[in-house]
Amino acid sequence: MTIKVLIVDDDALVRAGLSMILGGAGDIEIVGEAGDGSQVPPMVAEHRPDVVLMDIRMPDVDGLTATEALRAGKEPPEVVVLTTFHADAQVLRALRAGAAGFLLKDIPPRELVEAIRKVTAGEPILSPAVTRQLISHVSGAARSRADRARAQLAGLSEREREVALAIGRGWSNAEIGRELYMSVATVKAHVSRILTKLSLNNRVQIALLVHDADL
Repeated sequence: MTIKVLIVDDDALVRAGLSMILGGAGDIEIVGEAGDGSQVPPMVAEHRPDVVLMDIRMPDVDGLTATEALRAGKEPPEVVVLTTFHADAQVLRALRAGAAGFLLKDIPPRELVEAIRKVTAGEPILSPAVTRQLISHVSGAARSRADRARAQLAGLSEREREVALAIGRGWSNAEIGRELYMSVATVKAHVSRILTKLSLNNRVQIALLVHDADL
């Protein structure tokens, strides 16, 4: 399967570099480039990308605002935020908006290509630096947020809760299956039910909810 990617960055040189890196992968097709978040909706409607590689700081509409608008739409593409900045507020806002990944621009080319493939396969991607920062931030979340998160998770069955906690630990479907003695297909079914019950977009948001609940 060819993965269609839309690159969004206000720096033409960065866009050219990303196009060269990703275009060299046989299973990735660059379907378009945008220099501002305001250009994203019409380009997504025209090209129907699988993944949008999104910068944060842009002159008119920033990448976080564009991500929120995009993910709120019907059947949105996955969004991977790629930036030189990794402040707590930016990370959390991007992930809560439904972004499937948050990567720093110093990521090696090979890892960037692999990240695009993983996101397309439903696996969230965070750079190690962002992961450490995120865990540190969420562990100190306000008590009210923890209470709300626990109330949401209380609506899950015991088995679904076990799967949600495993996702919060960063386990893959295969790892969850081994630890909980179930097939990968069964794990995927549980994940789908969790997403539906909690009205969430992806596994990253499940993990955030688990961390919010301080579990």
